Amino acid sequence: MRMGLLGTGPWAEIAYGPALRDHPEVELIGVWGRRPEAAAAIAETFGGRPYEDVGALIDDAEAIAIALPPAVQAPLAERVALAGRHLLLDKPLAVNTTDATAVVDAAAKTGVSSVVFFTTRFTAEPRDWIGEQAARDGWFTGRADWMGSLDSGDNPFANSPWRREKGGLWDVGPHALSVLLPVLGDVEQVMAAAPGPGDTVHLVLRHVGGASSTAALSLTAPGAAAGNTVEFRGESGVTSIPASQDTPVTALGRAIDGLLESVRTGQAHECDVRFGLRVVEILAEAERLLER
Repeated sequence: MRMGLLGTGPWAEIAYGPALRDHPEVELIGVWGRRPEAAAAIAETFGGRPYEDVGALIDDAEAIAIALPPAVQAPLAERVALAGRHLLLDKPLAVNTTDATAVVDAAAKTGVSSVVFFTTRFTAEPRDWIGEQAARDGWFTGRADWMGSLDSGDNPFANSPWRREKGGLWDVGPHALSVLLPVLGDVEQVMAAAPGPGDTVHLVLRHVGGASSTAALSLTAPGAAAGNTVEFRGESGVTSIPASQDTPVTALGRAIDGLLESVRTGQAHECDVRFGLRVVEILAEAERLLER
């Protein structure tokens, strides 16, 4: 599949560029970015050629991968979908429900396939664990703690303006929800959203099956406190998400596999843009509660 890459930031260098270059069923044909010199550098490193016109790259490709801030990603994803090109997107799909809905509507109109890269859903051991827990009934409650630390070490995203503005709710919140929802069911109500130190947010969620969950989300945790854990409790006992040895490139390779399979079969992927929209809706409701 002929794929183009939109984006030239750290995530394009760390994950998208190498994953697209190394995938045996993908040809990276070109790169577009808001900084032409960066697009040229990414193309020289990972393949294809730099494009000055994003529309030309969309026209030349069969699918487009986007590694851009969500506010930039969403309108471009809508344009890509309306052009009939398949979508490999990053989380969150958007930072408001209007933009996210526009992407979903565009994809539905043209029938293109889509995958949103919720990293944990594509890492080997956590992915298998999530599937095992989702197949079990009787869950009582769950919790997801996702603690990032932008200011510790050499964090490649330390200078990310959108992460500084939107905080842990929108950056790591999608990761937490991507694990809680398939096991406990859709969120029926965001019961509470409370601020903690820095950008930290604490959520209390009620799920359609009757279970409840909590999520603690932050990008400003001390370096020594950074990390994530997910735990479920129910009739099967207590279980925690396993660690994974996967790299972001390996996980993204599986996301590409999922997109290609969706294109071949016509079956929607479980992490398609509709799931991405649902995550945005939940986060937007939490944000409204925080603003009150």
